Amino acid sequence: MRYISTRGQAPALGFEDVLLTGLASDGGLYVPESLPHFSLEEIRSWRGLSYAELAFNVMYPFVEEAISEADFRQMLEETYGVFAHKAVAPLVQLDTNEWVMELFRGPTLAFKDFALQLLGRLLDYVLEKRKQHVVIMGATSGDTGSAAIEGCRRCEHVDIFILHPYQRVSEVQRRQMTTVPGDNIHNIAVKGNFDDCQRMVKESFGDQSFLGGKTQLAAVNSINWARIMAQIVYYFQASLSLGGPDRSMAFSVPTGNFGDIFAGYLAKKMGLPISQLVIATNKNDILHRFMSGNKYEQHQLEHTLSPSMDIMVSSNFERLLFDLHGRDGAAVKELLESASKGPVSIADYRWKNARKLFDSEAVDDKGTCDTIREVFEANEYLLDPHTAIGVRAARNCRRDASVPMITLGTAHPAKFPDAVAESGVSVKPELPVHMADLFDREERYTVLDNNLSEVQGFMAKHWKNA
Repeated sequence: MRYISTRGQAPALGFEDVLLTGLASDGGLYVPESLPHFSLEEIRSWRGLSYAELAFNVMYPFVEEAISEADFRQMLEETYGVFAHKAVAPLVQLDTNEWVMELFRGPTLAFKDFALQLLGRLLDYVLEKRKQHVVIMGATSGDTGSAAIEGCRRCEHVDIFILHPYQRVSEVQRRQMTTVPGDNIHNIAVKGNFDDCQRMVKESFGDQSFLGGKTQLAAVNSINWARIMAQIVYYFQASLSLGGPDRSMAFSVPTGNFGDIFAGYLAKKMGLPISQLVIATNKNDILHRFMSGNKYEQHQLEHTLSPSMDIMVSSNFERLLFDLHGRDGAAVKELLESASKGPVSIADYRWKNARKLFDSEAVDDKGTCDTIREVFEANEYLLDPHTAIGVRAARNCRRDASVPMITLGTAHPAKFPDAVAESGVSVKPELPVHMADLFDREERYTVLDNNLSEVQGFMAKHWKNA
């Protein structure tokens, strides 16, 4: 399988190179040249498989040129064997045909573990084969950083630098990143917002001269294709658990960077019957404004109770735009260049085509708190603020009550105790046993100004072989 850029100018690459490259040389994102497609009969035959076995069936077509079957199976068993629930992604019922899929049973209590526990193992495998060293540079609005550090901290061929917005992630999220020991782990708190951190990452991938030609950058953000690939699996898992593929499913996805919901879009294209995908956002609602009114326009970023979605530049949205424009890279490049200068729209028929599958909703902090409280009072089930936004959007946008509606539960509520307290719920969410001493662990991080050259200078000085 070959991978091509959404902007049409970068060379097509194989899986190993895409894994290590992250952003394409023309500034675009890599996507498969073509997708595998599974028949209903084939999907039906996967009922009863373990999560790791299902993951192998869904993902192996993307990696088969680079990894043997036996090695990939072992990698998946190790990846999902560390999750704290045998089902890996269990479903919890809230109401008739309404479900939450718990994607926070991994080591860092967030859905990012599904991809980043695997990504660390993929990197080690490929880098060992190539006898190569890389520097991972990533930006996080909260959960990606800790999942990336946990997934990659044992990698022998990696130094990892994670940028997070200073004082704009929850204390649990910060401590999950900054308390992990290791000479190859570097946490940088940038005096800015997530979009500032993400911009630094993109600019650094575009010009890596600050590393002196001694190594290269690798990506852990969802611009890395491997992240998207791993997230496709749990859509198949949810469907098969609730009668699929013989009935269609609807999903509500709390999303800021569009990666998680784009994985659902790909699952549909690969043959899984999905009738609706709901984009659930907070006040930073650029995706909702586009999907509801065909207007893509950046506003001022706002700090909310759901910080992992405090994002205004949704990188993975470019991957959907590429498909909506008939995979015309030049058109995508022109559109995004215009979007950096002001509001843009796409051709009406392209937008209406997207609306056949996608709906959207923006939920403010009050609506988030109301939903946490309402669900707890009805079910004694505690939602984190991001999942609460997903549930609220699911209920407001649902097209057909006979179709199971599954909200992706993206994080454990213990990561956001302030939001839970603000909702009026009297129960304080407790950290799981393996993380009970989190607040006693020593933190290590460096606060830097919102300045690219300062961040790059720090990285150039501190990676292992500098």
